[in-house]
Amino acid sequence: MAKTTKSTTSAAPKKGKYVYSFGAAKADGDGKMKPLLGGKGANLAEMTRIGLPVPPGFTITTEVCTYFYDHKKTYPKELQAQMEAGVRNMEKIMGTKFGDAKGFPLLVAVRSGARDSMPGMMDTILNLGLNDETVKALAAATKNERFAWDCYRRFVQMYGDVVLGVQKREGEDHEPFETVIHEFKHAKYHEDIVDSDLTAEDQKELVKLFKELVKTRTGKTFPANPWDQLKGAVGAVFSSWMNDRAIVYRRKYNIPAAWGTAVNVQAMVFGNTGETSGSGVAFTRNPANGANEFYGEFLINAQGEDVVAGVRTPEPVSKLQKVMPKSYAELMKVRAVLEKHYKDVQDVEFTVQEGKLFMLQTRNGKRTAMAALKFSMDMVKEKLIDWKTAILRNPADQLDQLLAP
Repeated sequence: MAKTTKSTTSAAPKKGKYVYSFGAAKADGDGKMKPLLGGKGANLAEMTRIGLPVPPGFTITTEVCTYFYDHKKTYPKELQAQMEAGVRNMEKIMGTKFGDAKGFPLLVAVRSGARDSMPGMMDTILNLGLNDETVKALAAATKNERFAWDCYRRFVQMYGDVVLGVQKREGEDHEPFETVIHEFKHAKYHEDIVDSDLTAEDQKELVKLFKELVKTRTGKTFPANPWDQLKGAVGAVFSSWMNDRAIVYRRKYNIPAAWGTAVNVQAMVFGNTGETSGSGVAFTRNPANGANEFYGEFLINAQGEDVVAGVRTPEPVSKLQKVMPKSYAELMKVRAVLEKHYKDVQDVEFTVQEGKLFMLQTRNGKRTAMAALKFSMDMVKEKLIDWKTAILRNPADQLDQLLAP
């Protein structure tokens, strides 16, 4: 009888387990479980496992996608209870409640997540969980009415488009929601003002107009119950697996339809709730010259897209040490954990909400030929990598580029 060896691969999926939670340094899955959790879900689980402060959430497995199509677009009977347990775990970690109309409500982002990113899959839905009551709770908790109603307006637009199918019809030049915004601006301000100049009252009026558009186009009322919203979003992710663009792409690249997609549900974090919040992007070392310094940019009271959009001038991330010393110290710890685990320079995105640090993404950082050589030499000295790995990271053509006059 052949001797069995201990497997170093991930544990096999547990029968009947369809929801894999992550958060507070614990994760049901890990980075090797891409077939079951999809690429994004596996990465979120891995980042959580190594102790990074990742916003909590859960991944609904690719097995549910397979079941969905094998059983006339229905779900396994165990799924609802497992999703409820996943939401309770998020509530416990975040200290907020899903659908809370009194305190800071738990809002979530819903994203598709196949093994590899694919065109045609469902776009992200942000701020899910908002309705006419929770938006008031968000405004009261953040003391920022415009922020709350802007989040709500964006959510109704995203959900209406992606889940409810309120999209451009044949013969229409513009997306219907954008047409409503354009007409509203011209009726009230007689010009196409930028969205950030819209007041809280303007956003309230747009939410009302958007809901009327949804009712006119679909014959249905926009869902107010957060659980109905979540079920609708999950169904939209699975349905997008079999849309025309996704099918054509899979045929072209020989991707089996049986792989399915996972769904990631993750707590929203906001860098734009005030002066104790912010967002940034950084490299664990300088990608231009290879210096061993935390290198990047951040903005106070801003979301991640604001940092790269160029609307405001970001500050060097080193200045975060003065304005948010506690968050900066946490970032330095995260930097060390990342390099020790991935054994390479990382490119990260982070958000600070009310003084609390959250890591949203990490990936191997791009670098110049000069930086690549210095990274390799320093990491050998620091015993992060061996000399063979260092040589492989500096191919001959890259050295030619470095030595060229």
